[in-house]
Amino acid sequence: MSGQQQEPSDSAIVIAIDGPAASGKGTLSRRLAKEFGFAHLDTGLTYRAVGHALLQNNLPLDDEAVAVKIARTLDLSKLDRVVLSDHEIGEAASIVAVMGGVRRALVDAQRKFSKTLPGTILDGRDIGTVVCPEADIKFYVTASPGVRAGRRFEEIVNQGGEAVYDDILQDIRRRDERDMGREDSPLKPAEDAHLIDTSKMDIETAFQTAKAIVEKTLAV
Repeated sequence: MSGQQQEPSDSAIVIAIDGPAASGKGTLSRRLAKEFGFAHLDTGLTYRAVGHALLQNNLPLDDEAVAVKIARTLDLSKLDRVVLSDHEIGEAASIVAVMGGVRRALVDAQRKFSKTLPGTILDGRDIGTVVCPEADIKFYVTASPGVRAGRRFEEIVNQGGEAVYDDILQDIRRRDERDMGREDSPLKPAEDAHLIDTSKMDIETAFQTAKAIVEKTLAV
C-alpha cells in the first residue's frame, strides 16, 4: 500500500541501496521512499553538486581544498536532479569523488540526513559499506555493463538528445573501474546486502522484490 505509515520510533529506519551507474538503483530508491513514506537521498547528487559548483565558478576540478569547502556548505534539500544529470557534471563528480576530504565532508552530511524520521533511503556507491554500515536493510543493485549502457542510451534518445551506444558503454566501464578501483570507499556490495540483478528484470519486478524484503524486515 502506497505511503504506508510505520510505528513511531525514536530512531530512523535506514535503507542503504548501492550499485553502479544505470543499474536502476535510483528509480528503485525513489519508489521505495514513496511507498513507505521515507525521506530519500541520491548521494551521487551530492558529488555532482560539488562538481557543478566548481564548473559554474570556473574553478579547477583537481583543487581538493576548494572542493572540500564547497562540500561542507552544501544544502542537501536543494539538489536538483534534472540540472545535475548533465554528462559534464557527471564527469566532474567522478573526479571530485576520489578526493578523501570531499568524501569525508559529504559522508558527514549524508549520515546526518540518514537520521530523518521516520526513515530514510540513501542510494549511492558506498552507503551500506561506509556511510551507513549499520543500516537496517541493505541492497546492492547491479546489471551488466551492456544492459546499463542500453538503458542510458534509450534515456538520452527519449529525451531528444543524441548518443552513441559504444561511447556510453566505454564511459560506464571507465566509471565502474574508477568506482571499484579507488582506495577510498570503493564500490562493492556489503557482506549482508540483498543482491538484486536487474540485467533481466524490469523495474516493477525489482521493486516488488525489494518491497517484500523491506516489509518482512519492518514486520519483525
